[in-house]
Amino acid sequence: MLLRPGGQNIDYWFVFQGIDKFIHLSTFVVLGFCFMAAFPKTKFSTFIQIMLIYALLTEILQDEMMMGRSLELYDLFADTAGVLLGRLLFNKTKQF
Repeated sequence: MLLRPGGQNIDYWFVFQGIDKFIHLSTFVVLGFCFMAAFPKTKFSTFIQIMLIYALLTEILQDEMMMGRSLELYDLFADTAGVLLGRLLFNKTKQF
C-alpha cells in the first residue's frame, strides 16, 4: 500500500488536509502491533531499529519509483509515531 503509485486527489467527504500522514500513522500502528504480536520477546531497541529501517526504505522507494510519491520527513515522523503507538497498544492489551 505504501508503494502504490500516487494518484490524482479526489475530493471525498472524508478527505482532509494531512490525511496522508494519518494513513501513515495508522498503517504503522497496525504494523508495530502485528510485529510485536508475532515476536513478543523482541527488545525495544531491536524493534525500533527494524521498524525505522522499514519506514525509511519505503520512503526511499516511494521517491525512487517516480510514480507520484515522494520521500517526506513528516511521513517518517508519522511512521515512527505509529510504530511507537502500536507497541504501546500491544503492551496495554498484553496486560489484560
